[in-house]
Amino acid sequence: MRPVPVTTPRPPYVATGGEPKSPPRRPVLHDDATIARIQRACDVASTVLAAIERAVCEGVTTEELDAIGHDAIIGHGAYPSPLGYLGYPRSICTAVNEVICHGIPGPLRLNEGDIIGIDVSVYLDGVHGDLCKTLGVGEIDDDSVRLLDAARRALAAGIAAVAPGRSVNVIGRAIEAELAGRFGIVREFVGHEVGSDFHGALAVPHHYEPRAETRLEAGMVFTIEPMIALGSGRARLLADGWTAVTRDGSRSAQFEHTIGVTAEGCETLTSW
Repeated sequence: MRPVPVTTPRPPYVATGGEPKSPPRRPVLHDDATIARIQRACDVASTVLAAIERAVCEGVTTEELDAIGHDAIIGHGAYPSPLGYLGYPRSICTAVNEVICHGIPGPLRLNEGDIIGIDVSVYLDGVHGDLCKTLGVGEIDDDSVRLLDAARRALAAGIAAVAPGRSVNVIGRAIEAELAGRFGIVREFVGHEVGSDFHGALAVPHHYEPRAETRLEAGMVFTIEPMIALGSGRARLLADGWTAVTRDGSRSAQFEHTIGVTAEGCETLTSW
């Protein structure tokens, strides 16, 4: 694990060996002051992702991208949320080609035509901010172009469905409607509540789930992060216990924002 200055405040799970405390039974409704703090964490995460994006090119390793992200995060006085979470050993997550999510940066060198998801989460002033973007490395094939476009549109459709009083399952319904069966939706991983907890009580499926009936309320903050595949979208976990890949080896793309529910609808707190 890369070092973090001793003066940088850590999430509580770092002191407990990576085990997060149990989240509340129901989603937290944040006040304006807390949402302002989450906004600042999201601003830092967005700035860091932009710095990593500028370094994505043929020949760079995912380990080098992790170093760039780590240095940028601690340069803002923040802590990399994944570092030490349940034992995760790096500061960002990378997802190359068939990797869906939670890929561990290492010696893998990017090639022309690859796609790579960069997932950045930071802890600042007692709260987390979280986002992800999938990029092409140089020229990518037509299927990959279609995949990235579909993943962006899926996220936009999910965000557009958010409004107080609606059930959380409207988000997955909107994503399914946007994709119209043309791409696989990964069902094993969901969006999550964000705040003082890295992963709070609220789960946000990216497919229609009738049981996801929690009513959205102003003050809720959570991620929407659909993972879309050229194939079926069914996932399997590699032996490292973290890296999730498509079972059929098809490429997968993910775009993620942190969202705050407002009295009128919602606000996107992260940016690309």
